[in-house]
Amino acid sequence: MAKEFKLPPLGENIEQGDVISVLVKVGDVITEGQAILELETDKATVEVPSEVTGKVKKIHVADGDSVKVGQLILLVASDSSDREAESDVTGEAEASETSEPEKVQETIPDQVGETEEPRTPRKKEPVGDVVDFRQRETIKAGPRAVQAVPASPAVRRFAREIGVDISKVSGSGPRGRISVEDVKNYVKTAQTQRAAAQPGTASALPDFSRFGEISREPFSNVRRATAEHLSTAWANVAHVTNHDSADVTRLEELRKRFSERVEAAGGKLTVTAIALKIVAAALQAFPKFNAGIDVANQEIIYKHYFNIGVAVDTERGLLVPVVRDVDEKSIVQLSVELKDLAERARSAKISLSDLQGGCFTITNLGGIGGTNFTPIVNYPEVAILGLSRSSIQPVFVDGEFEPRRILPLSLSYDHRLIDGADAARFLRWVVNAFEEPFLLALES
Repeated sequence: MAKEFKLPPLGENIEQGDVISVLVKVGDVITEGQAILELETDKATVEVPSEVTGKVKKIHVADGDSVKVGQLILLVASDSSDREAESDVTGEAEASETSEPEKVQETIPDQVGETEEPRTPRKKEPVGDVVDFRQRETIKAGPRAVQAVPASPAVRRFAREIGVDISKVSGSGPRGRISVEDVKNYVKTAQTQRAAAQPGTASALPDFSRFGEISREPFSNVRRATAEHLSTAWANVAHVTNHDSADVTRLEELRKRFSERVEAAGGKLTVTAIALKIVAAALQAFPKFNAGIDVANQEIIYKHYFNIGVAVDTERGLLVPVVRDVDEKSIVQLSVELKDLAERARSAKISLSDLQGGCFTITNLGGIGGTNFTPIVNYPEVAILGLSRSSIQPVFVDGEFEPRRILPLSLSYDHRLIDGADAARFLRWVVNAFEEPFLLALES
């Protein structure tokens, strides 16, 4: 009998992608976990692994196609004994696609991967906390977590890979047995509920063509994701922005002095790389800025790790790769890692995992220009630091004006958690660290 492989959930709020290349062909024998599709999603290029094992009988997508979660990708023969029967199954599947598309959705086998389940009774396995790398917040397991969940190892692994706590999924099989399809339905339901909770749709636009010639261009995947995410951020964060400036004259001298050493290590010593280290130390001194707000439970979630996102301008739009464990790395290490992430983001080689798990974001427009701006908080984070272009300005020092290099800083934050005085203290701490590099060594 033929198995159907449909596009699995790719991550939170990711519903579709564009096929860059199909990595298998008809007649290939594939195994579970093997990459079969290279897909460009809203913000990253990912390889989609197979959930089935067998011989490829038919491929339903091609390079350049736009595919949605749940769409049929492959038909696979499960073993050699089924080969004769599969020609009939394939014909039925094709007829179902053209005449009764709804029935195709119902033909996902409920037994995917369940051959791994042993027939003899097993000891109960406690289901541990599942970490969702989009937020990196620990989910406290409920009462069901201490009981054996009726699901095969393959289904458990699938749930772990997409960040789902399988103890929260209801099974549709005998005695509540959970299948891959149940996990997919759980994700779809959660996404629908989130969408329903969003504010109303935008007002209708006027007919611009009445006033002159126009042209239209569809949103790219990245632009669509950016628009949706920033709309969510603006709707869910009480935005306030504080502005300040730092005298980075001494810091600039040090940056130029040590640039060659960092370049020899494969990195680039930029103000952003230095800002990563400064912000990581500031987050340790001001824990509220490294937190999240759980409105439903009326709680503040403090994060005890320091992953910082850095906004990167690419041809496809704005991407925010995340540098992990910034507090544990030197400025040289951060410079090398940041250069690598930025290059992969601009060449569309960034992965989804590189874009997840941030605690705080830095965005630097200094290479373009400007004096100040109001960055939007990267929800569900609670703060973001913006850097503008530094410039030489006259500063009154010891009774005389001196030319000093001044760096403008803009801190946006969620006023539901962070008060104005807290933000001013945080920004002053950052300013002092920029102005007195030795202070960073003393405080960290």
